[in-house]
Order: sequence, then C-alpha cells, then structure tokens
Amino acid sequence: MLDCGLDTSSALYFLPLPLVHSPRLSKLPGWVSKDGTVNLEKELKECAGRVFVDTQPEFCLPERELLDLSTVDVILISNYHCMMALPYITEHTGFSGTVYATEPTFQIGRLLMEELVTFMERVPKAQSATCWKNKEIQRSGSSGTSYIVINSVSCMCALTIFTLFYIVECFCFSSFKSDVFVFRMLPGPLKDAVDVWSWKRCYSMQEVNSALSKVQLVGYSQKVELFGAVQVTPLSSGYSLGSSNWIIQSHYEKVSYVSGSSLLTTHPQPMEQSSLKNSDVLILTGLTQIPTANPDGMLGEFCSNLAMTIRAGGNVLVPCYSSGVIYDLLECLYQFMDSANLGTTPFYFISPVANSSLEFSQIFAEWLCQNKQSKVYLPEPPFPHAELIQTNKLKHYPSIHGEFSSEFRQPCVVFTGHPSLRFGDVVHFMELWGKSSLNTIIFTEPDFSYLDALAPYQPLAMKCVYCPIDTRLNFHQVSKFLKEVQPLHVVCPEQYTQPPPSQSHRADLMLELQPPPMAYRRCSVLGLPFRRRYERIHLLPELAKSLVPSEIKPGVSVATVSAVLQSKDNKHVLQPVPKPVPVPPSKKRKRLMEEVPDLLSPKPLLSGAVPLEAFLASLHKSGITEVKVEETADGHILHLQAEDALIQLEEDATHIVCDNNEPLRTALRDLVLRFLQKL
Repeated sequence: MLDCGLDTSSALYFLPLPLVHSPRLSKLPGWVSKDGTVNLEKELKECAGRVFVDTQPEFCLPERELLDLSTVDVILISNYHCMMALPYITEHTGFSGTVYATEPTFQIGRLLMEELVTFMERVPKAQSATCWKNKEIQRSGSSGTSYIVINSVSCMCALTIFTLFYIVECFCFSSFKSDVFVFRMLPGPLKDAVDVWSWKRCYSMQEVNSALSKVQLVGYSQKVELFGAVQVTPLSSGYSLGSSNWIIQSHYEKVSYVSGSSLLTTHPQPMEQSSLKNSDVLILTGLTQIPTANPDGMLGEFCSNLAMTIRAGGNVLVPCYSSGVIYDLLECLYQFMDSANLGTTPFYFISPVANSSLEFSQIFAEWLCQNKQSKVYLPEPPFPHAELIQTNKLKHYPSIHGEFSSEFRQPCVVFTGHPSLRFGDVVHFMELWGKSSLNTIIFTEPDFSYLDALAPYQPLAMKCVYCPIDTRLNFHQVSKFLKEVQPLHVVCPEQYTQPPPSQSHRADLMLELQPPPMAYRRCSVLGLPFRRRYERIHLLPELAKSLVPSEIKPGVSVATVSAVLQSKDNKHVLQPVPKPVPVPPSKKRKRLMEEVPDLLSPKPLLSGAVPLEAFLASLHKSGITEVKVEETADGHILHLQAEDALIQLEEDATHIVCDNNEPLRTALRDLVLRFLQKL
C-alpha cells in the first residue's frame, strides 16, 4: 500500500472549535428544511448563509470497501502528510504488516498526529451529531422521491494500493465525473459531501502510539527486501524533510512511485532522479495543487502584504502546519524584516508541538540540502530561526494560555494551526482579530479553499490574502523529468490528463505523453502493462562443479542440470540430488527389493536439426533406396516403401513408425542420432 493520507478537507463542513466560549457561535440558529419534514436544528447550524455541522470535525478516511486491508503486508510512506490516516488503518482493519518510513517522516508525522489529537481533545464536544449522516436523509428527495441528473463530483486523493501485478488507486476526494448524482435533502454544501457515513472522529494518542510501533525506519537508498519477492528503496523526493519516492523492483522488473516531489532548492535534500531511470512503470501523483502560482512570487507577495499590515499597525495571522513551509517562511522573513526596517516586530509560533518541530528541523542535518548540511560542521544552526529564538524575535508556545498571554504584544505575526480554521489556536485569533480591517490573514497552505475556510467567520472585516506556496512538481517540470527518466509506462490520476475545468483552454496544465499515460479514477483497478517472466535461481558451488558444458556453436556452451529445486521465501536454489542412504537388510526379511535402488542417470538431451538431403543420403548408403518424400506444414514425412516404415521429421521432434521390426527401428534411430548433438 502506497501512502495512507487523511483527507482533512471534510473539516470545512463543520463549525470551528473555539478555545474560549464564543457567544456568536453559540447563538447560531438551527437548520430545518423548508417544508419542515427534516428537523436537524440540534446538529446543523446556519451561519452567513451556509449550514455547518455543530460537532467535533470528522475526517474522510482512505477507501476501505474495495478490499480487505488486513491482507496488506507493507505500507510505504512518502512524506509525513501522507501518513496521517495510519492509526485508522493499523488499529481498525486487522492490519498486521510493517510500515516503512524515513526517520524525519516518522518523527514529524508523530508531531502532526499529536498536534491533531491535542487540538481535538482540549475542546471536547459533548454533543455527537449523527442524524445528519443518515443515508435516508442523504439520499432522499424532499417529497420522498429520488431525482437523478447528470453531474460531476469533486473528490481528493486518499489511498493508493499496489501489488507487482495490479495497481488499485482509491480516492475519497479527487476530481472525477460521475454518471449519476442524487439530489439530497440537505442544503449546500453538505449535500455535495461524499460518503459522509464513512467519516470518523479523530483517533486517540494511544492509537497513534500503537500505529507508530509498527513503523520500521529506513534511510535513503537503503534496499529493503520484502519476503524475498521484491526490494523497495526510498529516494529523496526534495519536497520535505525525509520525503521519499520509492522504487519497487524484482530482479527483472522495476516500478517507481513518485509522489510529492520538488526540483526547487529549498531546505530538504534535492530530488534523486538517476535511480528512477528505465522503470517499467512509473506511478505519478502528488503534483502541485496550484500549477499557475510560482512559489518565489508567492513568497514575495507574502512578505510585501505582511510588511504593509505591520506598518499600518495591524497584526498578521498565518494559518499553517507546524512543519514544512513554515521553516522557509521564517528564513525568508529573517532576511526581509531587517531590510524593511521591521526588525522589532515579534513573531509567535503557537502549537502544542512548536518546540519539538523547531528542534527537529535543526537536528536532522543529514536530511537537509548541502548548503544547510555544511553549516552544521562550522558549527552553525542550519536554519536561522535558531538565531531568531536567541534574540527573542521568534517565540514559541504550546497554546495561547499561560506564558503567551503575559508576553503577547502587538503588532505581531502569529504562525499557528490549523490551516482549515476549524480547530486549533487559529480559531481564537480569527474571533479576536476578525473585526478589525487593520489585521490581515495570509493563507500559504494550498490544501484548503480559503473562501470555504473563512465561511463561518463572515462577515469579516480583516483583510484576506491568498499566497499558496506549493513547491511540488508542476506540469512543465514533470514533463521534463519524465523525458529524462524515460519510463516505459506512466500511471497517473485522470485529472492530470486534461486541463482544469476552470481553465479548459490551458493545454500546458496537463500531461501529454507518448504513449499516453494510463489514467485512473476512484476505485478503478488497473492491470500494469508488464508481467514477471523470469525468476533468478542460484546454483550451489558443488553442483556447479559437476556440470559438463558442451559447445553447441562457437561461443555458446550448454550443460544439463539434474538437481533438487528448493524454494523458500521466494528464493530459489538448485542443490545436488542427495545420494540415497542404503537401508540395512532386515533380519526378518532379507529381500533385495527392499533395498533402495541407485538413481538412474538421466538420458541425454538432444539438440540440433536433421537436414533432409543429408539424411536421405545416409539412408541410401544404408541400403534404403525407395523413399517417397511428402512435405507437410510442420516438416517432411519419409515413406520407406520397401520396409513399410515411416519417418516424420519436424522442427522439434522426429517420429519413427515401423510395425514389429525392432532391428529396423533401432537402425533408423541411430541414423537420426548421427545428426544430433547429445547433452
């Protein structure tokens, strides 16, 4: 199984979880259908013209209906964002296999899961909303009739499953067209949500620890053998600390999995491309979500909007994850703020795992780019945020409670989570700063629609700036990359093979390859266009010594082998045939037949061809002159009329037919054998 990402965009359908009591959210009216047939006012609340679920946010899990996940032996993780659903898989499906990930992916993934659990547990919701997910409500029309129309459903990647012969790509939320869409009783956008009855609440810390106990750490270029059948190898993908592409190969076949990769020069090790060359199949996913936005341009806009707000006396709120782009943002601001004469502006990083995240970024030196690795040996910290912390320009806190409330001063810049604006400390700052037009919220994470994220906070006075920074491969970069690595076949999501619906004229925003890529949709099953044709077999030295090669043509020798084939853990070994141990004769029964006979030597193999003219000449010399030759589709038939016999010469066989004349059959056989080589 390749990755097990968690689709947190489902949180946008829920009301925010405020850290302190919010009179505004608590007074929202409940929702009742227009005809009054459905009353869900305790579960659904109306806010700014939209309806939200009033309970703890739930998440869309990887596809679990397509196959039994307990049969999965191995999960390969490409980066820490792609392991957030791991506890759901390892703890609730009977999974008993092994998970492979690099150490930074493991450690930072743990931090992100711990942060998510903390966000949920510190604002518990006594009320659990379940009626709105009832399938009858989800699928029924307001008059009790189902209406069917052609429409499209919007979805996003959640799960990929792979075997050496078949690939199954399962998507909970990626763009694909459906033939049937059913009008639902719920208002928009809830009626457009997919498979809501499969959504689950957040896991517990106990489940996180149990899931992570199944992870085995690997390093870049380390070859890991899986059951003797294939080897898997992680390679740097250049996207984040410890992020990996994977090679899955046998002795004769090679499959590459490229997910979440970057060719830009940022803090991780650069992408390793050479090892991906000449793959039979390359599975491609995790391209940039904003192909028209340049990361450097977005950084420039981020800095300029931040400076404008601070100079005007306002505060800047940056909803972000606790690891990843935040390291690059802090490094960019470190250089920018002094040149903009804003060096006294405080930065606050608020997260339950803020301290651990900043420390981990400094100690994973071998996973960083060469420029940052060299600083470690000076010695200097790889990232400048260490200096920002020492000079008190950057302060980090586990939450808004405690020390933060006493040390907080404005104007300032606050980095905090969650980017969905549905839980975490960011909810408090939205309530605190949202009413002032001096303040600005800057979105840098591309995973969520900023308009949907802001919906429950409307009307909003604070300024909103969208500067999504996504360093993953764009279509131009991936086309150039594929020309260099030259896979025989490319497998990718269907949406990569056509322009975005909003920009249907942009042919440059799609993959155009020859041969065309194999595209998949949700729950489609693809047969990969290659087969395992060969297996490698090892000969033991003592068996190899006994071989007697025969030269069948210049430079080519062949030897026959009589051996015992031992297959264990998908490894095959040829061993010498064991000599039978003689059984001592019994005192009661001394019979010869009870003794084990010696093994007979195998008959020699024959190679070569019987030339017709030369064979006829040899028959003539042996006194057989009356021969009638008949040509057939497979060769020739020789009728020996005087001897009443028949010889059938074919490409791979020779048949001699003569009734009750063993001396003649033997003589003819010997004539045939003169033209063949014995092995």
